[in-house]
Amino acid sequence: MSIPVTVLSGELGAGKTTLLSGLLESADRDVAVLVNDVGAVNVDADLVEARTDLATGEEVVALENGCICCSLGGELSRAVIQLWKEHEFDHLVVEASGVGEPEPIARQFVRGPAGGPYDLFAVVTVVDARRFHDRFADAGSDEAPAVQGPDDSGTRPLADLVLAQVEFCDLLVVNKCDLVSDAERERVVAVLETLQPRAEVVTTEHGVIDPAEILAVERFDLEAVTDAAGWKRAIEADERGDDHAHGEVEHDHCVDDNDHDEFHAHDRPEHSEHNEHPDHSERNEHDDHEGGHDHTHPPERYGITVDTYHRRRPLHPERFAAFLADLPDGLVRAKGLCWIAGRDKQAITMSYAGSETALEVTGRWIASFSADRQETYRQGQPNLPWDEEWGDRETRLALIGRNVDLDDLEERLDECLLTDAELDDDWLEYENAAPTGMGETTVISIEP
Repeated sequence: MSIPVTVLSGELGAGKTTLLSGLLESADRDVAVLVNDVGAVNVDADLVEARTDLATGEEVVALENGCICCSLGGELSRAVIQLWKEHEFDHLVVEASGVGEPEPIARQFVRGPAGGPYDLFAVVTVVDARRFHDRFADAGSDEAPAVQGPDDSGTRPLADLVLAQVEFCDLLVVNKCDLVSDAERERVVAVLETLQPRAEVVTTEHGVIDPAEILAVERFDLEAVTDAAGWKRAIEADERGDDHAHGEVEHDHCVDDNDHDEFHAHDRPEHSEHNEHPDHSERNEHDDHEGGHDHTHPPERYGITVDTYHRRRPLHPERFAAFLADLPDGLVRAKGLCWIAGRDKQAITMSYAGSETALEVTGRWIASFSADRQETYRQGQPNLPWDEEWGDRETRLALIGRNVDLDDLEERLDECLLTDAELDDDWLEYENAAPTGMGETTVISIEP
C-alpha cells in the first residue's frame, strides 16, 4: 500500500516549521519528515528533530547546501525511497525550502521513482498574512518585498517565487492572522482565491491547524493543479472567448532550441490581423466555484479585476522596459508570453510580482524555424492559430490587479507596440536588454 505524502511549501518565515512541529506533536499517526534548508546549518531539521517522538531522529532526512527541488532533485528521490525501505511510518511530509518551488518536488512523486512507494496527497503552501497583505493585497502600499536568506543573486524576484508557490498548491494556509485586521485578512483571502481559485483556503494563527486538514484529505491532481493558476485560467478564457476562466489550460506555444519540451496552445479562436491595433480584450472577472469548496470571489467588494491583453505586433524593447519600470500600484500579477522586437526567435515569458518583472526565454517561436520544420510542427498541431506573416508570434498576458485601472494599463501597453513606421524600419536589429538564451533571466525593477 502506498504511503501518503504532503509537500509543505511557503516562503522563508511564513511559519512552515512551526506548523510542521505542531503536526508532529498532535498527529494520530507516525509521520516521517524530509526537511530542507539552504544554509550550511540546517536549522529547520534541528527544530523538527527536537519535536519528534522518534527515538533516533533518523527518520528526519536533512538535505543541506541546496534546494531539493532542483540541484538535489535526484537525492530527494533516493532519500525518500531509502526512508521507505528502512523505516515504518504512516505519512511522509516534505518541507520544501523557502526559496524553492513545489512543482518539481510534486512531479517526482507522480512521475518519478518515488511514485512507486508513495502517493502524493496534497501540496500545501503557507502564507504569512501580514507580509502577503502588505506586498500584494494593499493597493496603496509602496513597500517592496524584502529579500531574505541566501536568495540574493537577483536572478529570480522573490515575490515571483512566492506567487509560484501560491499558484501550485491544493491548500493555502494563511498563517499569522493575529498580525492583521479582519478586513486585511479578508483581502488576503480574496487575492489568494483569485490567484489560485482551485485551492482551499484555511486561516490560522501561530501555525495551529487540525492535522486532518493537512494529512487526511487526498486533494492532489497534477493536471488540475498545474493549470489552476488564475493567470492561466484568464488566458485560457480569453483564447476561447469565454467570459470566465473555467476548465483546463493548455500551455502557450513555442519550442526550445533542441526540440524538447514542446508545448502548444490548442483550440484557440483565430485572432485579428497584425496590421491593425486589435480591440481591447473583454474584461474577465473571475467567478469560479470549483475545487471542492463554496468560496465565492468578490471582485466588486475588494476591487479585484482580472483581464487579458493579446496583440500580434512586437513590443518596442525600450518603451516596454520603461513601462515595466513604471507599473501602477495595485497590480498584483502579470504573466504570459511576450514578442519583443529584436528578439525575433525567442518566445519570452514575462512574470511580474511585487516590485520586479522577470523576462525569461521560454523557447523559440515555431515561425522562427525553417519552412520544413514549421510544417512538421503545424501538422502535429492542426488547431494552432497562425498568422500568414507573423506565424505564432504574439503577446498574450494575464493582468490581475486590485483597485487598478486595467483599461489604462492596456492603453499603456499599446503605446509600447511598434508603430507602422517602426514596422517599416529595421526593427529586427533593435537592441534591448531582453534575454537571448534558454535559462537566461532579465529582471526589471519598478523605479522608486
